[in-house]
Amino acid sequence: MNLADYIKPENVIPTLDVSTKTQALQVMSASASELATIPADAILEALLKRERLGSTGVGQGVALPHTHIAGIGRPIAMVARLKQPIDFESIDGKPVDIVFLLLTPNEAPKPHLNVLACFSRRLRSPGVLDHMRAAHDAASLYSSFVEER
Repeated sequence: MNLADYIKPENVIPTLDVSTKTQALQVMSASASELATIPADAILEALLKRERLGSTGVGQGVALPHTHIAGIGRPIAMVARLKQPIDFESIDGKPVDIVFLLLTPNEAPKPHLNVLACFSRRLRSPGVLDHMRAAHDAASLYSSFVEER
């Protein structure tokens, strides 16, 4: 599975200036809305519903909010590096500074899990998070995640 099939360079927000989890999800939902041609409020509500089941803050300063969305034909992913870390109710209790958003079609539960697993494996690769945090712009943030070192 190729990460570049899911996250495109234009789907990267290198400096997202928010102070809460809800604000981060609102801004990312609005951006995803343009990519998915789905109303931003529908995306946000689905993400908040998923967050109520348990935080998608996976630890090490990373959150992977994800949900199924009716009306999209393929998975859509985004990444944002936050200007300041925020509380995301992460499993390790640490604030989050990198947020990946994943939307997948309602009809495709298996690809949803496969993409999440692929993202998780990449994030566990040595140095990936350090490179993402040190990136100077959207292009370097993008390449630090999708390109093998």
